[in-house]
Amino acid sequence: MKLNSISLKIIALLVLSTLFSSCASPTKYYWGDYENLIYTQYQEPGKATPDVQIQKMQADIQRAASKNLPLPPGFYAHLGSQCLQIGKAGEARQYFTAEKNAFPESTVLMDRFLKKIK
Repeated sequence: MKLNSISLKIIALLVLSTLFSSCASPTKYYWGDYENLIYTQYQEPGKATPDVQIQKMQADIQRAASKNLPLPPGFYAHLGSQCLQIGKAGEARQYFTAEKNAFPESTVLMDRFLKKIK
């Protein structure tokens, strides 16, 4: 069976549309400002202070809850580390525990962090 150029174009179009539609699938997590804050923290350190990050990340927690989406791995751990930087050990402890509960594979690391702030 010989395929003509129109058939090949249709097949190519179907393959490409399938590939692009799979790339456009929604993410499992609500990322909010998290990635941008991490990037800014390293590229422009004075711009993403712990206070700014905490405020934005706490707002992201509310938005994620309203969309019924989980937060990504590392989110709560990062938020906890920002709380520690400004002396809020109690809040840091809550966020490290939240990270551990959301991602059990982080238990060993979060337990080490929790042990250091007790």
